[in-house]
Amino acid sequence: MALRIYDSMTREKRVFEPADPNRVTLYVCGPTVYSYAHIGNARSAVAFDLLFRVLRNRYGADHVVYARNITDIDDKIIKASKETGEPINEITEKFARIYRDDMGALGVILPNKEPTATANIDGMIAMIEKLVEADAAYAANGHVLFSIDSYDAYGELSGVDREEMLAGARVEVAPYKKNPADFVLWKPSADDEPGWDSPWGRGRPGWHLECSVMIRQELAETIDIHGGGQDLRFPHHENEIAQSACAHHGAPLARYWMHNGFLRMGSDKMSKSLGNVVLAHDLLEQWPGEVVRWALLSAHYRQPLEWTEELLRQSKKQLDRFYRLLEDIEFDDTHENAPDAVIFALEDDLNTPEAIAALHELRDKASQLDGDARKEALRDLRNAGRLMGFLNEEPRRWFKGISADGPSAEEIDALLLERAEARKAKNFARADEIRDMLAEKGIVIEDGPQGATWRKE
Repeated sequence: MALRIYDSMTREKRVFEPADPNRVTLYVCGPTVYSYAHIGNARSAVAFDLLFRVLRNRYGADHVVYARNITDIDDKIIKASKETGEPINEITEKFARIYRDDMGALGVILPNKEPTATANIDGMIAMIEKLVEADAAYAANGHVLFSIDSYDAYGELSGVDREEMLAGARVEVAPYKKNPADFVLWKPSADDEPGWDSPWGRGRPGWHLECSVMIRQELAETIDIHGGGQDLRFPHHENEIAQSACAHHGAPLARYWMHNGFLRMGSDKMSKSLGNVVLAHDLLEQWPGEVVRWALLSAHYRQPLEWTEELLRQSKKQLDRFYRLLEDIEFDDTHENAPDAVIFALEDDLNTPEAIAALHELRDKASQLDGDARKEALRDLRNAGRLMGFLNEEPRRWFKGISADGPSAEEIDALLLERAEARKAKNFARADEIRDMLAEKGIVIEDGPQGATWRKE
């Protein structure tokens, strides 16, 4: 079966054919590291991590090159530094580390390459020089701007027309622009702001330029797949396409474009302006990473996802059912081939609802078998889950994991110790009280020859 993905540029599902099967290239826009990532950012990271896994499964891990950048110079970072008094490099290093840790807790594999904007300033200046030489950019009022009139196909990806561009809040209208929709490639820096010397004075790059340069530097002029959130189609990806084509003699930036859908809180899209942002970091203090990942993949990546506490609770219940069965086989951390039903679903434009349905079918099949046949079916289930980033925990450890409510593992262990002391002192009333109290919280105590253990119901 062919791998098919929905191409945002052609607006249709296409068979994926890499330019070179021995070096499949994927680039996804990464974080701007000035604060914690919200769950919408995490949705993009998880969706494209799943694509990375599917590509590696099909072409081999050594034949897929995935780059995800870090934006470590930006007006928001400068603002955070001025407000907190922290040096910019400390802010960016701190939140880059937190981002990696939080995404890792969600099962996101580190990309092969993680370029930073500040390490690619020379390449950005060189690309601007090419664009100016090609009459696709011009200097004005200390800035260098890209002229969208120099690229006839501008707007093809997003479908946004020129008048609608000007109505968008993300287009900055300035008197020194030839066209109000022209965008900044280089901007001047004040004395108290970070900056680099350039032919146009001391300054720093525009955000859109960064990705084009890092793609060219780390991967190629034309890559196989470029991904990101739906909100990046315009203007960020539209601007990447235009400047890259004009700098590279018309070569397309990417052969396929993929965008994940918005995450919604009730009837509203999650956004900082609405004050309804949920941080991935906070969620991971309440829920196991696999639960949050399951919730993020429960809807098709291109569709809106309604984010609720109930979604998390249901995700935890489903994973509990899988882990309960996996207690019947010996735990190991090997990753073997997943069953075809799950692979076929994922290779159909990352159809996670269908893949999850296939996981449930594998679970039901295993439940009806005995002996070696049951163990084999359970191994199939585990391999299928692991391809999607699930079922990596040892089951007993899973059932002692964190949850949104109830006592912590440390609190439960302390109560078990108190219960053991009460039983030793023949204070059975207190021992029973502790057992009943934990049972009300969904904690099951199992007494054995080596003492009592516990698990979450």
